Amino acid sequence: MEIIKLEKVCKNYGEIKALKDVCLTVEKGEWVTIMGPSGSGKTTLLNIIAGLDIPTSGRVIVGGKELNSMSGDELAEWRAENVGFIFQQYHLIPYLTALENVMLAQFMHSIPDEFEAEMILKKVKMGHRISHYPSQLSGGECQRVAIARAIVNKPAILLADEPTGNLDRENTEIFLNLVKELQKEMQLTVVVATHNPYISKWGDRTLLLEDGILRCL
Repeated sequence: MEIIKLEKVCKNYGEIKALKDVCLTVEKGEWVTIMGPSGSGKTTLLNIIAGLDIPTSGRVIVGGKELNSMSGDELAEWRAENVGFIFQQYHLIPYLTALENVMLAQFMHSIPDEFEAEMILKKVKMGHRISHYPSQLSGGECQRVAIARAIVNKPAILLADEPTGNLDRENTEIFLNLVKELQKEMQLTVVVATHNPYISKWGDRTLLLEDGILRCL
């Protein structure tokens, strides 16, 4: 069953054509890797799937909802219920502990639940670091907290934008193993944007995005 469908999506920023007639279908529970160099349109594509940006033309249907027709408030509510994000820079709040960073995501969604947040951190092998601040964590540990924050509200879709860009090979493997495990356990639909060809081995399918044009590899 398809959960993401893009039909002839174009995105222009003035004279710059970031996406050109992109067509994409992603099945529920599938991991799709979008490969491409910096500036190829990967982040723009993820933002459109998440309803953070709207296309200049084309249709975006995610989870049975046509995002083009939704208001900003409707998109924000839909996103909180359905989408988890992981970024290259982690974007953890520096003055909050690992546990508090995860609970903040809960607060933005509904009601914080300390026990549930702690269980999620244990799931990503961070139960021993719940009281530590981001400055006290390694890059790999920060990214695991970011995973916990992304999945704590049980989203249907996990979007990751260059998630291993700041990680060494060992921590990259830890991160990818965790995501693979969560994909199977939670039936997560995963879309990863990266320039690292190593990551393509971990997904179910890899596509190439160059100059705003999406192609099969």
